[in-house]
Amino acid sequence: MFTKLLVLVAALLMLAAQGCTQHKVEVAPVEIKPIHITIDVNVKVDKALDNFFQEIDAAEDTIEKKSSTTN
Repeated sequence: MFTKLLVLVAALLMLAAQGCTQHKVEVAPVEIKPIHITIDVNVKVDKALDNFFQEIDAAEDTIEKKSSTTN
């Protein structure tokens, strides 16, 4: 009986001690800076357009050759 009372008193003291503590949480302001990203895709687009138009020009040349040989 005495040990149960001692455990109960110890538990109450621990709970009372936790109630006396103070906690402070400080939130520092978050600084958000703008991000500037420059992507140069002109070279890729230019090469892709050159390839595309080369295929069209080659097809056009073959059509002109076929039409000139049939005339």
